[in-house]
Amino acid sequence: MLNNTAVFLGTAPFALPSLQMMIENNFSLAGIITRPDRPAGRGKKISLPPVKEMALKYKQKLFQPHNKAELESILRDLKPQIIVCVAYGMILPPAVLAIPPLGAINVHPSLLPAYRGAAPVQRVLLAGERETGVSVFFMSPKMDAGDIILQERVSIDPEENFGMLYNRLAVLGAEKLLEALKMIIGGNAPRVPQDDEKATYAPPLSPEDEVIVWSKDARSIANQVRALDPSPGAYTYYRGKRLKIWKAVPEKQSNAAELFSYPGTICRVEKDSLAVSTAKDLLKIYELQLEGKKRMATGDFLKGYSLQAGEKLG
Repeated sequence: MLNNTAVFLGTAPFALPSLQMMIENNFSLAGIITRPDRPAGRGKKISLPPVKEMALKYKQKLFQPHNKAELESILRDLKPQIIVCVAYGMILPPAVLAIPPLGAINVHPSLLPAYRGAAPVQRVLLAGERETGVSVFFMSPKMDAGDIILQERVSIDPEENFGMLYNRLAVLGAEKLLEALKMIIGGNAPRVPQDDEKATYAPPLSPEDEVIVWSKDARSIANQVRALDPSPGAYTYYRGKRLKIWKAVPEKQSNAAELFSYPGTICRVEKDSLAVSTAKDLLKIYELQLEGKKRMATGDFLKGYSLQAGEKLG
């Protein structure tokens, strides 16, 4: 489809639908660039970036530069007409952005200028947003600040977690990338400047983001649980052991005792759930994981642990 050559930069799973789209639509890929292999997990075994695995599967030319100087050298040798960057994990320097005559474009899972940065999907869920989307834009030296080619807005389901939304936006991003590439090839791609005054930011999650603070309201905690599922998980403590909460929803208190319970107190132990007091409303917990154990439904957990109303978490 594209006679002019492209180079694809990507690392994380979010990039896979976009890369697959380019391969299946017969774009002329001069090369695929991803980050170096890194040790991962408890055993520190070498882990291949997901994009590398796909590149090897499709027998594509692959490069793994260790720094920006190597990256620039590779791109100057490849002489791409356009750079497509999706979840690569590095801000591209001006010298790299200047190489392709048709520019460098990026797919970002938010409605820019909102949620610029590394963790937009988690941050929109933490904030309890009801909408998000994807943006395809021309890259500039400033992070996620370039001119927008197109955007697509989507609603967020109240029970949608990070994994679900991440995967959905990855597929949508690939669809929008194809549209944007057709516009660029046709010479009619719009360039809509972002309003920096409306910019918000989505920094990477910190260890503090994983800790459940029971003095927050139930809706905020439920959003935290969604935002950290399937990884790394939001947690509290139960009898000195870390307890991850995987599925939880807010519920109104049903009596005065529940209304005035200290935050973190187990108010009700039911067949399939625990109801825990917060600053506002109860948090009904339906799925959890005790340290050293597997993730399980609360009902199954309660068969092995005799939790009592009045016990405290945290």
